[in-house]
Amino acid sequence: MSISSSLNAGVAGLSANATKLAAIADNIANSSTYGYKRVSTNFESFVISSSAGAGTYSAGGVSARTTRLIEDSGPVVGTANSMDLAVNGRGMLPVTAETTIGSAMDNNSLMMTTTGSFRTDANGVLKTSTGLVLMGWPADGDGNIPTQPRDSIAGLEPVVINANQTAGDPTTKITLGVNLPAVDTETGAPGDTLPLSVEYFGNLGTSESLDVTFTPTVPVAGSSNEWTMVIKDSAQAGAVVGQYTLTFDDSRTSGGTLSAVTPIDISVGVPSPAYDSVTGTVNLTVDGGPMEITLGKSNDPNGLTQLATSFSPTNVTKDGSPVGNLNTVEIDDAGYISATYDTGFTRVIYQIPLVDVPNPNGLTSMDNQTYQVSPSSGNFFLWDAGNGPTGTTAGYAREGSTTDVASELTDLIQTQRAYSSNAKVIQTVDEMLQETTNIKR
Repeated sequence: MSISSSLNAGVAGLSANATKLAAIADNIANSSTYGYKRVSTNFESFVISSSAGAGTYSAGGVSARTTRLIEDSGPVVGTANSMDLAVNGRGMLPVTAETTIGSAMDNNSLMMTTTGSFRTDANGVLKTSTGLVLMGWPADGDGNIPTQPRDSIAGLEPVVINANQTAGDPTTKITLGVNLPAVDTETGAPGDTLPLSVEYFGNLGTSESLDVTFTPTVPVAGSSNEWTMVIKDSAQAGAVVGQYTLTFDDSRTSGGTLSAVTPIDISVGVPSPAYDSVTGTVNLTVDGGPMEITLGKSNDPNGLTQLATSFSPTNVTKDGSPVGNLNTVEIDDAGYISATYDTGFTRVIYQIPLVDVPNPNGLTSMDNQTYQVSPSSGNFFLWDAGNGPTGTTAGYAREGSTTDVASELTDLIQTQRAYSSNAKVIQTVDEMLQETTNIKR
């Protein structure tokens, strides 16, 4: 009966608008919640009678369907905490519940969020105040991230930062930019040996030195432009690790630059490491392992030179640092967490990948602005931040709520009027049914 269908349609209208009102209330309540994704409500009609010109019509009513717009991004708000993280663009940070730490984790343990305020707990674990633990790929001792699976959390670990940790950076490269006085290779020169000591840092942060001597070859007549260089390692009780004959160019175009480096045997049957003329380097073996020494390429004015001026180290540089205490921890756009120590040494300790799924709006919504994979979302994939479809990571930042309060208040007024109108329909149907009842009487 049409009048009964009118009553059902009015009731359905009340229910649908009540659902929309609940979504609006949730959106407004979370207008200041970091990382909140607003809920959108759409109405869909029910059709019972579709015959044109039938003379009667039965109202089908309406239903409300809600969708959380997870793919929408809120504004990025700056903060003072380096481990306040947000995602600029698509993708989410991998997190897990604190209760899963220490137990076997699988892909079902993975949760995602677009922002979080992470701080270390008593054990150094980076987590939010609600117990969400940040997950990442750990770096090796050289700050490199090993190859990890992308469709599984097998390589992910809770990010742990010990505020009391110390670290040293062993020296692996030294550049010898030294000028040798040209007059020392001329006839009548005294032939004095010129010493140079270059500090380097061992694998345990110890201070060692390469003791280098330069001895000129003094000819009977003219100038030899030749020197003998001997390199000793203090960590090996002064053992010779390299010995070379240096020959310098005296032409008009390249005068004073290296023209040749010839290895000399350290002892009988023990050759010095070869000189690479392409890179201008020799690879010595010191107590802690291999070390690359840059002498300079042929005709290179930035390496060893022989000019008519005093003996001086013009460009002696090295990498590495002594043992230092952790100072700051920051994350860059590519998701690399770097630890900086008070000695100035900086090393990558973790990489935070970004999680992406084919249908973000199909993710299952959880508490604390977190989400999990569902059949509707599709399987996840771990991307390097800034690669593929994903955006970049931002430290010192939080993502704001996607709620537009002004728009929600407008929807609130419209919903209130729609609810009142449906109530009026029910009231009218009730009055009409009362009239029908009175006819029988």
